[in-house]
Amino acid sequence: MNFVEELRWRGMLHDIMPGTEDMLNKGMASGYIGFDPTADSLHVGHLTQIMTLIHFQRAGHKPYALVGGATGMVGDPSGKSSERNLLSEDDLQHNLESVKKQLKLFLNFNTGTNSAEMVNNYDWFKNFNFLDFIRDVGKHITVNYMMAKDSVKNRLNGETGQGMSFTEFSYQLVQGYDFYYLWKNHNCSLQMGGSDQWGNIVTGTELIRRKSTGGEAFALTTQLIKKADGTKFGKSEGGNIWLDAEKTSPYKFYQFWLNTTDNDAKSYIRIFTLFERDTIEAIETEHNAAPHLRVLQKALAKDITIRVHGETEFIKAIKSTEFFFGGTGIEFLNELSHNEVIGLFSGVPNFTVSKDEFAAGINATDLLGVKTTVFPSKTAAKKEIQGGGVSINREKVGTPEDVITTAQLLNNKYLVAQKGKKNYFLIIAE
Repeated sequence: MNFVEELRWRGMLHDIMPGTEDMLNKGMASGYIGFDPTADSLHVGHLTQIMTLIHFQRAGHKPYALVGGATGMVGDPSGKSSERNLLSEDDLQHNLESVKKQLKLFLNFNTGTNSAEMVNNYDWFKNFNFLDFIRDVGKHITVNYMMAKDSVKNRLNGETGQGMSFTEFSYQLVQGYDFYYLWKNHNCSLQMGGSDQWGNIVTGTELIRRKSTGGEAFALTTQLIKKADGTKFGKSEGGNIWLDAEKTSPYKFYQFWLNTTDNDAKSYIRIFTLFERDTIEAIETEHNAAPHLRVLQKALAKDITIRVHGETEFIKAIKSTEFFFGGTGIEFLNELSHNEVIGLFSGVPNFTVSKDEFAAGINATDLLGVKTTVFPSKTAAKKEIQGGGVSINREKVGTPEDVITTAQLLNNKYLVAQKGKKNYFLIIAE
């Protein structure tokens, strides 16, 4: 497998330094990508770089994942319009451990000579004092060189007029030294990243060349992923789509991919799955024959959800998706955690009623027209119940005087009310 050609046909490749492909074709090489630990979970925006490392390892090369314990304390200005808040050491350490666990889901850390390795740049920066740094690193890169970077120019000329601090200005030197350190100590000859990282990566190759009198190092960047309409990939109305199930439920994660447009799905299935070209083309042919069945989106969503969350959570996501269309029985809620139930009903009105009231028994009219606002009044609730259009836990409410008790609570906590077939309401007993 040719790593560069694999990225090329999948539409992932953006820039590549001359000589990189020849170097990779000579045999096993070591390369790395940096991950920023500013949160305690990676999100789908990181998946392009994770997939890049996966392809790198599958091509027989040795991948390093650098988790930036030191650079996370500085903040990368690339692609940013304002300076980020800096994290405390305790917060960073927590984030580092969380990110490490997630990276282990994707890379093989026990496969012989090309086993993946994880490194933390705090390990080599923690005892590097300022005077040594400006002497051993700063003297090799001119201010003119640093000012010419787009990430710097964009911030200095930005509309906010905030400029940038020396802390962020120095980021490219810190990242450049990362490359030099890994080149010298781990034989890393290639740094990879998103296209917005090109300037920082090239600073590293330049530092290696100047500090080692002609040492060779290479750079490769991937496309920044955007939706077909030009908007930013990786966010929903609720913000980032996280890999951590506590931050984004597997159901919401699955829905994110399932709801992509046809054009986006054709791009994403190449970037975010390991399907071979002929498999993808067969899926596309099947999809094009009946686009309304969303074969492409389903294949994409299934593969990524299983890769991130596992088969069990994927099956739950399928059942959750079918729930509102009547394909999954109401008892399915007994299988879910509280967070999963809340995630499933995130777009549905929900109400809280004391469990003590259910223990005493509440008639349906009071429950739906007083204790909650499923209906605007008792009169409206009574009328709809008499008309046969109201269900609780998918069973029709027979009369306005029907009593609802704790015996009907799903998972000892929930009731699902329906007004007609499509209007759902979640009632939580607490």
